[in-house]
Amino acid sequence: MPSSIAVPAEQASLLGTMPSDALDDIELRHVQLSVSNSRSLSEDGSTGSKETVDTQHGPITVAVTGDTSKPVILTYHDLGLNHVTNFQAFFLYPEMRNILNNFCIVHVNAPGQEEGAPTLPEGYVYPTMEELSETITCVKNHFHLRTFIGFGVGLGANILARYATKYPCDVDALVLVNCSSTQAGWIEWGYQKLNIRHLRSGTMTTGTVDYLLWHHFGKREECNQDLVTVYRQHFEKALNATNLGLLVDSYIRRTDLGIVRELDPNKKKDVRMIRCQVLNITANHSPHIEDTVTFNGRLDPTLATWMKIQDCGLVIDEAPGKVVEAFRLFLQGQGYAVHNRGIGSRQASLASVNGSAACVKDIRITENPLQNPTV
Repeated sequence: MPSSIAVPAEQASLLGTMPSDALDDIELRHVQLSVSNSRSLSEDGSTGSKETVDTQHGPITVAVTGDTSKPVILTYHDLGLNHVTNFQAFFLYPEMRNILNNFCIVHVNAPGQEEGAPTLPEGYVYPTMEELSETITCVKNHFHLRTFIGFGVGLGANILARYATKYPCDVDALVLVNCSSTQAGWIEWGYQKLNIRHLRSGTMTTGTVDYLLWHHFGKREECNQDLVTVYRQHFEKALNATNLGLLVDSYIRRTDLGIVRELDPNKKKDVRMIRCQVLNITANHSPHIEDTVTFNGRLDPTLATWMKIQDCGLVIDEAPGKVVEAFRLFLQGQGYAVHNRGIGSRQASLASVNGSAACVKDIRITENPLQNPTV
């Protein structure tokens, strides 16, 4: 390959060279590509003002954005996260911000999981999953909320499902990501007991970090590696290991939701079931797909939409646009006049959520992924 290129006189004059000059290869030294990592798990104030709410299991931190007289979306976070690290980036997504202009957002944190939380006192009895769901009643009463739309991820999804089962009149609808409806299996229980032993001593081991990454991303080699790195650093450096250990212990001791799919209209009033519309979301790289399928099989098929979003694991971070579009259509199904620039008031009649959700592109949707013969 020639080391220099001869150029015509006209081009040479434009390039500021003489005709006899040559364009030599140029070596750029000490030049680095600078790419700023726009994804941060640090609080930026966008999740609203924080208040301490007293419950029968001690104080919890709740963040509120907007007027509580508006329709309310109440969130609950997953393991190893809090309202900031789980929801801040998603709610800042431009299309999501447009949808939420006329909503009030209430973020609930489990005890000791908020950013900068002090270590819970020795001897503190951490609430069970059922008791954690009861703290939502305290939040509802504290802020004088009539009803709300629940938005939960993982552990938070399980807590909101428990609350909706017990207090069906308080919940308008549920958006649940990677929700488990059963008790922990032996493998999960054994693995987590080892993690809990280290966490309670205040130690965040490599094995525990890897477990948390698996819990959130699943097949993390297939996921966004920049996000994986951000979350790894967060789990290694920013968590209160002792407090997390108490929450993990509560999660693995969870009881079965005890809900059933009853198709006989005459028997529905007598069984334990979720009675609101449910958008049941997972991702194709998530380790919780089977949990969501099992959960879906226990829901009323006229009220449930199961959705698997492709090419991601941590779905609300890796595919926020798809989740937002599904959420927008879901809200329309609840009777909210949702537009790209905001929402109107809730309509008197509710449209079919399943018909709306089927319009979402690049998302696999089915009411019954297992083709359950009882449907």
